[in-house]
Amino acid sequence: MIDGHTKLAGVMGWPVEHSRSPLLHNHWCRVHGVNGAYVPLPTRPEHFNVALKGLAAAGFQGVNVTIPHKEAAMRACDRLTDTARRAGAVNTVRFENGQIIGDCTDGTGFCDNLTAHDVTLSGRALILGAGGAARAVAAALLDRGCEVIVANRTMERAEAMVAALKGGEAVEWYDWPNLLSGCSLLVNATSLGMNNKADIDWKPLLRQAGANLCVTDIVYTPRDTPLLIAAQKEGLRTVDGLGMLIHQARAGFRSWFGVDPEVDEATFNLLAASLR
Repeated sequence: MIDGHTKLAGVMGWPVEHSRSPLLHNHWCRVHGVNGAYVPLPTRPEHFNVALKGLAAAGFQGVNVTIPHKEAAMRACDRLTDTARRAGAVNTVRFENGQIIGDCTDGTGFCDNLTAHDVTLSGRALILGAGGAARAVAAALLDRGCEVIVANRTMERAEAMVAALKGGEAVEWYDWPNLLSGCSLLVNATSLGMNNKADIDWKPLLRQAGANLCVTDIVYTPRDTPLLIAAQKEGLRTVDGLGMLIHQARAGFRSWFGVDPEVDEATFNLLAASLR
């Protein structure tokens, strides 16, 4: 039941129908006995700033921000955490004392998910993409001592990301023969393969992989993306993006509802079932 004491949060995106965040956060509210509700908030890009300020004025605790609003959210915030500033994007917002405070939990969520799958975060990591999520992942990996290589279809964007992070190396996207040399981790931080979007032939890249390479994808719809399927056919270890979604959500839930939620098997199975 929603009443006058219910704490409200949600997810802003355009579109937002694909998001499993409402399912996840409302599950945690039930499990932990929180008087809270989390709702989808479809928001057109041209309405984003007005909508964000309106939610703060309407008494929401905060929101998650997803595609295409992460960089716009950064500009709209009154304050940014150090993590958001380093990532160059915002995915988690809280409203506090009339201020809009932006954070980025994508990188931490990504790393926590790999750690939960017993993946060692060390060595050389190749990141495909140079958007907000890619930068967050790169920043988190650099902070953990990894060597980061960034490949993007627009070289200038990759170079700008590396310069902003003050670490890593930008390389040509289609330099397949050399991209995976010495890498222990491959991260697809693009939307390639999401919801059956046009994909590419991954075989030329994966055939140069070492036996210990772990292939990851931040996409979770579908869980088995074309990249992960191709990697599995090559006998490589893979980790899908569902765990990243769950782990990155914890900080937001904690700040809005005052409880640190569990990432347990029941939570994982609930979201996995929704994707089937």
